[in-house]
Amino acid sequence: MTETPIIAQKAPFPTVIEGGKAYFWCACGRSQNQPFCDGSHKGTGLSPVRFETPETTRVFFCGCKHSAKAPLCDGSHKAL
Repeated sequence: MTETPIIAQKAPFPTVIEGGKAYFWCACGRSQNQPFCDGSHKGTGLSPVRFETPETTRVFFCGCKHSAKAPLCDGSHKAL
């Protein structure tokens, strides 16, 4: 059974990411290293989401864990 993710914050995490580097977005909301995974999801049925882009850029990672465009924010936090 998959648990419902915990809302880490009701706002996105603006983050500069390096091009070509893989990042693992926390999908469970339990990580102490938000918005990235620290392994806290183990046993929840939830898994981190791999994300990378070819160029260094600023992105807005979802903080509420309810985005339909995960791992990026789609504004879903405004309805929570």
